[in-house]
Amino acid sequence: MPAVQLLLLACLLGGVGARTAQFQKANDRSGRCQYTFSVASPSESSCPEQGQAMLAIQDLQRDSSEQRATLESTKARLSSLEALLHRLTSGQPAGPLETQQGLQRELEALRREREQLETQTQELESAYSNLVRDKSALEEEKRRLQAENEDLARRLESSSQEVASLRRGQCPQAHSSSQDVPSGSREGCGELVWVGEPITLRTAETITGKYGVWMRDPQAAFPYTGETTWRIDTVGTDIRQVFEYDHIRQFTQGYPSKVHVLPRPLESTGAVVYRGSLYFQAAESRTVLRYDLRTETLKAEKEIPGAGYHGQFPYSWGGYTDIDLAVDEIGLWVIYSTEAAKGAIVLSKLNPETLELEQTWETNIRKQSVANAFIICGTLYTVSSYSLPDATVNFAYDTGTRSSKALTVPFKNRYKYSSMVDYNPLERKLFAWDNFNMVSYDIKLSRL
Repeated sequence: MPAVQLLLLACLLGGVGARTAQFQKANDRSGRCQYTFSVASPSESSCPEQGQAMLAIQDLQRDSSEQRATLESTKARLSSLEALLHRLTSGQPAGPLETQQGLQRELEALRREREQLETQTQELESAYSNLVRDKSALEEEKRRLQAENEDLARRLESSSQEVASLRRGQCPQAHSSSQDVPSGSREGCGELVWVGEPITLRTAETITGKYGVWMRDPQAAFPYTGETTWRIDTVGTDIRQVFEYDHIRQFTQGYPSKVHVLPRPLESTGAVVYRGSLYFQAAESRTVLRYDLRTETLKAEKEIPGAGYHGQFPYSWGGYTDIDLAVDEIGLWVIYSTEAAKGAIVLSKLNPETLELEQTWETNIRKQSVANAFIICGTLYTVSSYSLPDATVNFAYDTGTRSSKALTVPFKNRYKYSSMVDYNPLERKLFAWDNFNMVSYDIKLSRL
């Protein structure tokens, strides 16, 4: 080693704390010149063994390697973060896997929050829908109770009058003439003098609903109410489905709560619901059936003697409307014709349990000359046309007097094809099916 370098090394060693460094120059045993430095350790009192020194060196090397690796890792992460920051600030997509995973975690968290919000929104919407439905049901129940209260008030007034008559010794005489109307409540009855504009409640969705019948039970039995609605689409050859709606809102929106499948197919649009049973004409026969809606079983059947069927004596619009059932304040009726009556309307009062004919009237109204018929307070009314927009209720036949007369009460066929007209004595309305549309009419009766 040159002398200058040795001097520089001595200066460096002296600079790190070796204050007692000594420099010597002498020849070795072979006569070569040697330079010797002696430096005292600042921390060690004696020199360690050679093996211990190697261990210390190895520890230092290992620590240095670990620190170097840590530093390189830190530098790599820093570079990655700097690159990410640069891409984010410059609008470029992030690339490193760690960043994508972090963003993915945030995205998943946002999705969970969105799902929670959507669930809460759906729960609130469902609760609101339930409240609206309950409100509609309560309003309808209120109207039904008001109607019942009015009916009870009328009955109470009638009872009071009868009690007063009995006290005066003037007992009312029983109806004994065969021409008198059968027993039943005629409170509030009178002659039909006005039919209002049709109110559209629902429109059928398919061609099977061009003709049909819809009904409510004027004397509903548990589990049904005056609001429960039934509907039958009658276009087809095997009509068995009866759609049931617990609430009016379900009916108007087209969401049935139940679908009955009848054990035998029905024919035409003459069905009615009364006291928890569906009454209908069996297809291609003169048989009337009673189907219990609660137990979903047939309870009675009766062949109407001599009645035309399957197009023999229909209404003017056709549709195999030979046998038409009806309900009023007095009870259950069947409207039809026979060969013996030469096509004139025949009217019979039916026992609602057994379907036995209790009493029969033959009118002078030709059945095929009128479009439809319904009964109010024991009086049969007919409609002049099923298609003219401005038709009329043109005849009335009173079963109490066995006489008929002409009328000119305006009746609107808004959709120009009325295939069913029935009276509901609980609501005091006409229900009709007019060219896919289920409509109702308000009415007015004159005072007796």
